[in-house]
Amino acid sequence: IKIPLLEAEPGSKVVFDRVLLASDGKRVHAGKPVVEGAKVTAEVVRHGLEKKIRIYRFARRTGFRRHAGHRQRFTEVKIADVKVG
Repeated sequence: IKIPLLEAEPGSKVVFDRVLLASDGKRVHAGKPVVEGAKVTAEVVRHGLEKKIRIYRFARRTGFRRHAGHRQRFTEVKIADVKVG
């Protein structure tokens, strides 16, 4: 899955301990605000850049035009294990 950029090397393991929603196959556990004791382990696959978005502003009748572009950085991770409480 793609998530916002993490400071981790590709191939390394990361642990997410703030889980908002988890399922054990029988029940769905929703946190208030997080599920106690839940933990997700993932492996960093790669870092990358999303497709470029174009930002364009103009003011009518004045000739004002401004444009810019932005590419958001992301980290792709592979979920290895999900533990619920």
